[in-house]
Amino acid sequence: MDDKSIVILVFILVYTYLAFFKSYRSIAIWIGISALVATGVFGLRHIPLAINWNILGIFAGILIIAEFFSLSRVPARLSDILIGKSKTIGSAMLRVCLLSGFLSIFIENVAVVLIIAPIALEVVKKLKMSPVSLLIGIAIMSNLQGTATLIGDPPSMILAGHLLMNFNDFFFYHGRPGIFFAVQLSFVIGGLVLYYIFRKRTETVPEIAQEYITSWIPTILLCAAVIGLAIAPFFDPGFLWLSGTICMVFATAAVCWGVFHDRSETLTAFKRYDWDTTFFLAGVFVLISSFEEVGLIEDLKNLIITYLGSNILLNYVFIVIFSVTISAFLDNVPYIMLMIPVTYQLGIDIGSEYLLTFGLLVGTCFGGNITPIGASANIVAVGLLKKEGYPISFWTFIKIGLPFTLATTLGGAVFIWLIWH
Repeated sequence: MDDKSIVILVFILVYTYLAFFKSYRSIAIWIGISALVATGVFGLRHIPLAINWNILGIFAGILIIAEFFSLSRVPARLSDILIGKSKTIGSAMLRVCLLSGFLSIFIENVAVVLIIAPIALEVVKKLKMSPVSLLIGIAIMSNLQGTATLIGDPPSMILAGHLLMNFNDFFFYHGRPGIFFAVQLSFVIGGLVLYYIFRKRTETVPEIAQEYITSWIPTILLCAAVIGLAIAPFFDPGFLWLSGTICMVFATAAVCWGVFHDRSETLTAFKRYDWDTTFFLAGVFVLISSFEEVGLIEDLKNLIITYLGSNILLNYVFIVIFSVTISAFLDNVPYIMLMIPVTYQLGIDIGSEYLLTFGLLVGTCFGGNITPIGASANIVAVGLLKKEGYPISFWTFIKIGLPFTLATTLGGAVFIWLIWH
């Protein structure tokens, strides 16, 4: 069996596991990597070189800061303020979903769900209502807005790592409006969809006790990290190390604050930290690099050209629709890491360098909103609902996720086509 066949076989086996099991993802992918090393596809020295440590530092650092941001009770206070200013339960639900979307611009979306969902559950218990539609709304809004910036979602981080895009490039890239504005258009559209879904909840919002903020320090550290990411490109234009270092420095400061503030809560925060996704993301870098090592990226690009030709619109529509469909059921991190170099090279060949890759990002990230297993944030939200005694079916989730995804994907994809074609 040649190297290409080995890589394809390992990838299929790992992806099959990821399709049916959501636990121990990191173990599965590192077993696959071990098989590639054992068969001689690449050596052990290849592994640390394949990992994008800058991206990993951003992911880990922001996630740690987010844990302490939650402990500070600032998100809970913001939620209480929004609910208190709402005239109806429906408008309160929408505002909480919009808040989760706003926070996901700056914090990885799973962390946002873990921050906002418990607050929402406390509120709905006081209101004596079902939390199902609210938690689904929180999850899909978080997924949506996580695409907007470098620090919101692993696929965006992966895109940045491949194209060497810094934090500011998500706003304006090569003189054109960037991904951020495409997502904001989708955010408005998604808000209208949720408004339509929540509109029948016209009951008056009862008075709710306000949360007290324990400290502003984590909020200051989060803001400082974002500012650091914004100025990092001036000192590290190659996007090699500084952004990840900045995030880890402020994460360390957050840990120090946590130890001083409440040691038991700090220990809890470390227990809650998503170690599995961190090691999984590192493993994906290594696994997908094997595709480039053996020439499979070029083969995939040529396969698409063989069947679709060089028509830019046809290729764009295919990439978006296929990505939405795949991401609705399968883990989007290995998929997008595999497909970014394919769509980038394909775009160069057919005369549209960034169009297909940005369409890939939108389709991949938004498609996960269709089903309860399409994104990690959805899995977390469904798990919390089940724990609270509200198990939900695929269809229950899809009734909200599908129209939301169709509307937001159409808006974002059209925006990218108009700007980047």
